[in-house]
Amino acid sequence: MLSCTLLSSVMEIHTNEKEVTEKEVTLHLLPGEQLLCEASTVLKYVQEDSCQRGIYGKLVCTDFKIAFLGDDDSALDNDETQFKNKVIGENDITLHCVDQIYGVFDEKKKTLFGQLKKYPEKLIIHCKDLRVFHFCLRYTKEEEVKRIVSGIIHHTQAPKLLKRLFLFSYAAAAQNHAATDPRNHTVMFDTLKDWCWELERTKGSVKYKAVSVNEGYKVCERLPAYFVVPTPLPEEDLSRFQGHGIPLWCWSCHNGCALLKMSALPKKEQDDGLSQMQKSFLDGIYKTIHRPPYEIVKTEDLSSNFLSLQDIQTAYSKFKQLFLIDNSTEFWDTDIKWFSLLESSSWLDIIRRCLKKAIEITECLEAQNVNVLLLEENASDLCCLVSSLVQVMMDPHCRTRIGFQSLVQKEWIMGGHSFLDRCNHLRQSDKEEVPVFLLFLDCVWQLVHQHPPAFDFTETYLTVLSDSLYIPIFSTFFFNSPHQKDNVGRESQDTQSKPLNLLTVWDWSVQFEPKAQMLLKNPLYVEKPKLDKGQRKGTRFKHQRQLSLPLTQSKSSPKRGFFREETDHLIKNLLGKRISKLINSSDELHDNFREFYDSWHSKPTDYHGLLLPHIEGPEIKVWAQRYLRWIPEAQILGGGRAATVSKLLEMMEEVERLQEKIDARPHGQGALLAEAPLLLRGSARLSALFPFALLQRHPSKPVLPTSGWKALGDEEDLAKREDEFVDLGDV
Repeated sequence: MLSCTLLSSVMEIHTNEKEVTEKEVTLHLLPGEQLLCEASTVLKYVQEDSCQRGIYGKLVCTDFKIAFLGDDDSALDNDETQFKNKVIGENDITLHCVDQIYGVFDEKKKTLFGQLKKYPEKLIIHCKDLRVFHFCLRYTKEEEVKRIVSGIIHHTQAPKLLKRLFLFSYAAAAQNHAATDPRNHTVMFDTLKDWCWELERTKGSVKYKAVSVNEGYKVCERLPAYFVVPTPLPEEDLSRFQGHGIPLWCWSCHNGCALLKMSALPKKEQDDGLSQMQKSFLDGIYKTIHRPPYEIVKTEDLSSNFLSLQDIQTAYSKFKQLFLIDNSTEFWDTDIKWFSLLESSSWLDIIRRCLKKAIEITECLEAQNVNVLLLEENASDLCCLVSSLVQVMMDPHCRTRIGFQSLVQKEWIMGGHSFLDRCNHLRQSDKEEVPVFLLFLDCVWQLVHQHPPAFDFTETYLTVLSDSLYIPIFSTFFFNSPHQKDNVGRESQDTQSKPLNLLTVWDWSVQFEPKAQMLLKNPLYVEKPKLDKGQRKGTRFKHQRQLSLPLTQSKSSPKRGFFREETDHLIKNLLGKRISKLINSSDELHDNFREFYDSWHSKPTDYHGLLLPHIEGPEIKVWAQRYLRWIPEAQILGGGRAATVSKLLEMMEEVERLQEKIDARPHGQGALLAEAPLLLRGSARLSALFPFALLQRHPSKPVLPTSGWKALGDEEDLAKREDEFVDLGDV
């Protein structure tokens, strides 16, 4: 009866806006997308707390996404500020983005999987982009509840076949749609010409050559059709051992030394001992890469002397739980344990170790003038991560958007990173799911955050790129190797009149309008080298989720919190900020590394030269935009980086208008930039997590299980006391 009353009231409100309402509740299907099941009178909670406020509507499941169609979405629409994705709506979840599904039975939350004997009264969906959706099914018909819950569980949790992915349905149905530029000037490295161009760009063509011996994947299905090897290496040697033991070129430094990678020989052959032929083969390989003038080759065995995939998987599994927050009460309950939970996840430490390893390799290439050979079992996980970070640090071209996209194509896509398995797109093995690429993006974000003027792209670009991992209309992140993609393409050509045109994620016009794409470009990017003007202090949140740990942890107690007790954590956090400046973590860094690291940081930054991150203690931070963007309590309304960028864009617009008057030129070139501030200014709902978190949940008053909160005063008093403390410490 209650649901009927609410529904009728909604219809009365919109009697004069029938056309708008019909448009908003209509399910928009992509080419090839099919509706599978639906349920009406579903309540989507806006705030999952004691008030349980929400919006009634329809919950649907297609072969592409789960979508909620609200009966009253007009109040949520704001054309001025919305950063709209043309493919995925605010209340859409692609099937590949679903992480876990929970049901609430008699106020108890349980994981849902397989066939259910009893159906829940509430449905909770945790997403891989860290969104949390709550749906109340109490007022929905029983048959509809069974269909929608069973359908969602089956299509998100059951193992799939590669050929059944929506990627192919979309490509087949969209053949006649208007074609876009798939490459968008990004080098795809799917031709011999692309590799030759990269060799010329890095001046590596003297010692290295691009080869086509693997055309048709005759040598190895794991390698791309074209790749680069040392020039003296005979092409007939490349066909031995299915590409294992071959030094593959990644990048050449300005001084002539190079970064290489190699997949190890199969374990069976190693266990049984190498034959004379195999020993002779490896001897020849090492002599090739030891040739003058760089006689020394440093080998980095990432399989044994670095992180394991299990380390990464375990750390992220703990880390993501910090942001999958169901309600305001849970947020404030866990806030008191923030440092302990963040430290115990080890995610920030893993980021620090990745950056440290990349700096070590950079020091070998830049300061010691030696070749570096990365070694891994298949050279397709940690090799991709480390080699890419080294190039971002050393090559300014990789810090432009086109250069960065070309880098991802070269090292990750053509490098054979198993995106299909690592993202678990087929739901066939949870053990294979490891967020290696997300770890790379997080490491790049640390550099972007510390050195904003050095990058042509913004953190928003990195965030939407991470989201694109789970959008199955792009082929970029849905295959394990170029061979797998080409093989599926050939099979489709046999069954259709023409081959499938699989989209690449690099054509951002598919997802965003030109106005929204402006938020992917960094307005502070410097075209010419300038002196470093220093880094701005990070903005403090009023809650206690500081974005970094106060101190680098000591080796003796890796799992112990920085402070012995969690009580009075605010005061201790303030002390931690001061103490951290007095602590030197150089014990774990060898002398050459420390000298190279300190020397670089003691000089003005050349944003178009070598770029090194700070890796000590609090310098490694939580990527707030990606991980905290859906949590209203973590937002700074009207402030944070969004306010800074807004002011910068307004100033740039004004400068451009003045320049136009000086040059007496028509208003043309600056028109696109002039539209960017419209996305940012004039909105009371603007927050620090813009452009993603536009709709704030009005948080309830914090309920903290500690008496220390009242003793310390309210939030504004705490912020004022913190500022006073910092000022006193600087005197």
